[in-house]
Amino acid sequence: MSNFSFLKNKKEYILFSAAAMEVERIYSTSSAMCAVGYRKALELAVKWVYSADNTMNMPYKDNLQSLIHEPSFRFAVDHNTWGKLPFIIKLGNLAVHTERNVQPGDAMASLKGLFEFIQWIDYCYGADYVERKFDEKLIPAEKVIVDTKKIKEQESLLGEKDAEIEALRQQIEKMSVQYTAEKETHQQTRTFEPEDLSEFKTRKIYIDVDMKQMGWKFTGTDADVQEEYPLTGMPTESGTGAADYVLFGKDGLPLAVIEAKRTSKDPNTGRRQILLYADCLKRKFNRRPMLFTTNGFETYFWDDQTSPQRKVSGIFSRDDLQKLMNRRTEQLDLMSVPIDDKITDRYYQKEAIRAVCERIGQGFRKHLLVMATGTGKTRTAASLTDVLSRGKCITNVLFLADRTALVKQAKDDFKNYLPDMSLCNLCSNKDDRQAETKHS
Repeated sequence: MSNFSFLKNKKEYILFSAAAMEVERIYSTSSAMCAVGYRKALELAVKWVYSADNTMNMPYKDNLQSLIHEPSFRFAVDHNTWGKLPFIIKLGNLAVHTERNVQPGDAMASLKGLFEFIQWIDYCYGADYVERKFDEKLIPAEKVIVDTKKIKEQESLLGEKDAEIEALRQQIEKMSVQYTAEKETHQQTRTFEPEDLSEFKTRKIYIDVDMKQMGWKFTGTDADVQEEYPLTGMPTESGTGAADYVLFGKDGLPLAVIEAKRTSKDPNTGRRQILLYADCLKRKFNRRPMLFTTNGFETYFWDDQTSPQRKVSGIFSRDDLQKLMNRRTEQLDLMSVPIDDKITDRYYQKEAIRAVCERIGQGFRKHLLVMATGTGKTRTAASLTDVLSRGKCITNVLFLADRTALVKQAKDDFKNYLPDMSLCNLCSNKDDRQAETKHS
């Protein structure tokens, strides 16, 4: 028996069924190899959905990250179920590209996430869907021999050939009209209940893996993460509390505090609580930390000293948080940084630069300048780069153009305007990634 046994007699799922059953079979053998296999099985299952459902819009790039984030796919999949897919990818990448061990609990969470997504597929498109629950007792206990090197090299347990996969996808596409039409009926008449994890499980599975991937250390003499960090001065009867995570810098001072919520909750429900944690930490260390709220699927960052809260892809690394912390004291008032007349001397160019600087000072992060041909767009961009750089507001710049010739021209112009800044044309030199300004 297997949690995926129901796939055996469903020929329509042949594209991913064998991969799913195989990774469950080796769970007891190697957590790391399972993580790699889950990622491959997920990729095949996602591609099945794109082939079977003609409401899906294939993205420009068909890699797994692009496929799961394409809006037509993301908003079609159950919200809680979709949130588990990035974790499967991250854990697989962690197993392939780093030397860190994959914990059995993380591998189990990844397997459950894969099972839930395949259940969602059957719920939407299956002919004889039955609501099923994952049962850990059905996982084979015996260990099997696996070729670790082969799996890591191919990121696959099966070594499917692209031609074979493409042939299967074409067969599925022939049924896409039927699958798409039946999906709406199935969703109205069937029940699908995703697993809702507690706050503790959310932290130990999704958030911990995210943080480890960014280099944070939970144990050892060089640990820089403290969980359930005790706090005093809280507005409670006892006056005490505990922050889910506090992240420390090399100087022993807190860089950030994290409030975790269960997967089904909006991470912003922890907003008031995390402000109280930050108040307590500031009183203790005389420095206010950065703030993160997350439910494992969505993460919000907030430096309430300088800018509004914003959604981010995950917890930042220690180096990145330290840069932001340093910027609090190092950044100058941009309105006081003089504009170099040798780069821009026209009044409207200076007005545009000052308008951007003023908005940055108000905490805004996005700005749009609309300038006509011949008004000095490249000069204005170079001059703005100069002001922001001297104001200690930025470290790196990415300059984009829609034609290769324009990329070269802009890079040459920047070299004339900013001779002391390191530059790189990524269209012709992809190796010089340490340059301050990159043109592409």
